Amino acid sequence: MLIDALQRELPADRLVLDPDVMRGYSYDQAEWAAHTLPDVVVRPRNAAEVQTVVRLCIEHDTPLVTRGAGTGLSGGANATAGCVVIVMDRLNAIKEINPLERLAVVEPGVINDDLRAACCEHGLWYPPDPASASSSTIGGNVATNAGGLCCVKYGVTRDYVLGMQIVTGSGDLVRLGRRTAKGVAGYDMAGLMVGSEGTLGVITEVTVRLRPMREPERTVAGYFDSIVDAGRAVSAVAAAGVTPSALELIDRHCLEAVDAWKNMGLSVDANVVLLGRTDAPGIVGEQEAATMLDCFSSAGASWAAQSTDPEEADALFAARRLAYPALERLGPVLTEDVCVPKAQVAKMLERIERTALRHDVTIANIAHAGDGNLHPLLVTPVGDEAARERAQAAFEDIISDALALGGTVTGEHGVGLLKMAGLRQELDKPVLDMQRAIKAALDPHGILNPGKVFEPR
Repeated sequence: MLIDALQRELPADRLVLDPDVMRGYSYDQAEWAAHTLPDVVVRPRNAAEVQTVVRLCIEHDTPLVTRGAGTGLSGGANATAGCVVIVMDRLNAIKEINPLERLAVVEPGVINDDLRAACCEHGLWYPPDPASASSSTIGGNVATNAGGLCCVKYGVTRDYVLGMQIVTGSGDLVRLGRRTAKGVAGYDMAGLMVGSEGTLGVITEVTVRLRPMREPERTVAGYFDSIVDAGRAVSAVAAAGVTPSALELIDRHCLEAVDAWKNMGLSVDANVVLLGRTDAPGIVGEQEAATMLDCFSSAGASWAAQSTDPEEADALFAARRLAYPALERLGPVLTEDVCVPKAQVAKMLERIERTALRHDVTIANIAHAGDGNLHPLLVTPVGDEAARERAQAAFEDIISDALALGGTVTGEHGVGLLKMAGLRQELDKPVLDMQRAIKAALDPHGILNPGKVFEPR
């Protein structure tokens, strides 16, 4: 029996068998994604113990689901029937920060903000910053190729992963990638692991690229009566040739939810808030801020200004990060994560509004608007199954609309359980077959997060 073997091979405190405790490890924040209780939860402390778990799962033909902090929004870390959930939170060491090479070596359980704080002590910066940065882990960020607020200018997690150590689907502990600034030897296996959602290997260490600390940011805020006008402002900023360090959208539903929770008073004067930032130094930064301000005003902002108070500016961005948990207080939230070309942002927001009306569903909108990554949030009353069915239909329509506008079904949350049908809609069959072939080659026993990403044939 697998549990007996795990108890023989691992220290006693690595296993969790209490159903009440296991329940907390059985799902992520994708409230609508299916999950069940795992057979056992394992919390290893080093790579060798991870390898032991993988090898025993192979030997006993048992599914293995890898979990970080559980902040995912697609069900990718949800437990499936008869599985082992391996939780990586105890592998949380920052092993190295190298100012000369501008890299860090970390274990997968390191919290994103903790890495950023440690890098700051060396005058360095790790850019990827998902809204959950205060609690999400680097391993989870790598597994989903997480993005964040500043990724419009600085890219997503994949752009910062140099290498990693993983346990393969065959039970081998191997290193992928490199530490050098350049390297093209063989296939980019480390890059392939980024965004693979635990289906190709279990990450036990990550080497990430760092940047020098950047200049202080200038913040421009705009209030809009219409979400479509705010979308036009986003397109105008791109057309003006400005690449902001952040360009975030928050609609009235989100503002009201944050106000009800934190009493910030944001929804009094605006239906939609657009927040732009630039970290360009000197006169260039001044010009970029002025250009964004002009774009906001020209697109129909009822009020727009450059903030002169850093605390006020930070409070606005804090409201952006609070939007999702504030909406969760109102009822179950089905989170979308589509991405469209920047030129299509206004049109996509308009289609989302029409979808909300057509299906009689409350859809709040937050967005990394600068790179076209929209997060429509479908909120339903607790226990209202009819509203839940309408929201699911709206969810599917939003995916179809994004694809029709040249977009993709997920920009950073991953496919997990919620977007499998969307992935099939987005990719041609030969491309899906290629991806399944990679999965079969790297997970020959079929134990790594089965039933996620790809629908059964």
